[in-house]
Amino acid sequence: MITSLFRKSTPLNYSVVILGVLFFFFVYQIKHATGQNSLWAITVKMSLLAVILASLFIVNFVVKKNGMSKDSAYTVLFYLLFMLFFPSVFNNTALLISNFFIILAMRRIVSLHSLKSSKEKIFDASIWVCIAALFHFWSILYLVLIFIAVLFHVARDYRNWFLPIIAFFAVAVIFMASALYFKTDWISRLLAQSVIDLRIDYFTSHFQNLALSVYATIAVFFVILLLLSMSNRPLILHPTYKKILSMIIIGIAVFAISPNKSNDLLIYTFAPLSMVITTHIETPQAQWKKEVVLAFLILAGLFAFFAQL
Repeated sequence: MITSLFRKSTPLNYSVVILGVLFFFFVYQIKHATGQNSLWAITVKMSLLAVILASLFIVNFVVKKNGMSKDSAYTVLFYLLFMLFFPSVFNNTALLISNFFIILAMRRIVSLHSLKSSKEKIFDASIWVCIAALFHFWSILYLVLIFIAVLFHVARDYRNWFLPIIAFFAVAVIFMASALYFKTDWISRLLAQSVIDLRIDYFTSHFQNLALSVYATIAVFFVILLLLSMSNRPLILHPTYKKILSMIIIGIAVFAISPNKSNDLLIYTFAPLSMVITTHIETPQAQWKKEVVLAFLILAGLFAFFAQL
């Protein structure tokens, strides 16, 4: 029943997901309203909503464009459900914007297997990652993913190895020049984010701990399933799956070492994990298994959301 609704991409199931995003976003905003109803505050909230929706549909574009999905809407559904696990992410401006740029980088990195315009894709992805790091410093680790993609696809051309470094210095110079020109504290704020903090003692409620535990269990379970089934999947997609798994690992690393830690930092794993679960749910298997998986994720997401309001 549930799987049949999202099995094909139609205006109906996309409408369901969009309405879901709108509903949960506004429920969270109403619950955590600060009383600031200025035009600027409303503009910021609407911009965050636009960023969330854009992230959803760029991820959806990536899985379809690169043959990881059989034209279903599962990926956008899973992405929404993972946001429900950590609802405070709806208000985390810096992480939402940083993750948006990482998704833009992912779009270029995943498509690198076509070997068309390789240098442009590497440079673009590097620029997006460096811009993402301006909003959350440790997302700079995703430059490692670009080097992994170069290794998989275009390692023979030595110039490809230098493009991420050139992009890094280009963004760094523009950022520092802008900070000095406008006499802001951007540089000091970025440096404050660059420390490593491995402590995990930030929980303010048992529900946050529970949500993290369930999410981690889901991630480990489906990553193991993908690894075990890799030999049965098309060889042409193996580099893509490896890049997606690398994204999850890097996302966990960002979460582990970032200061001011919160569950919101796992936002970097939402997109790749949604892709991993989509590839599993679309494999031939008993219908009841798909229904159980989908029902569990929906119920777990709803419980986590309302328990943490």
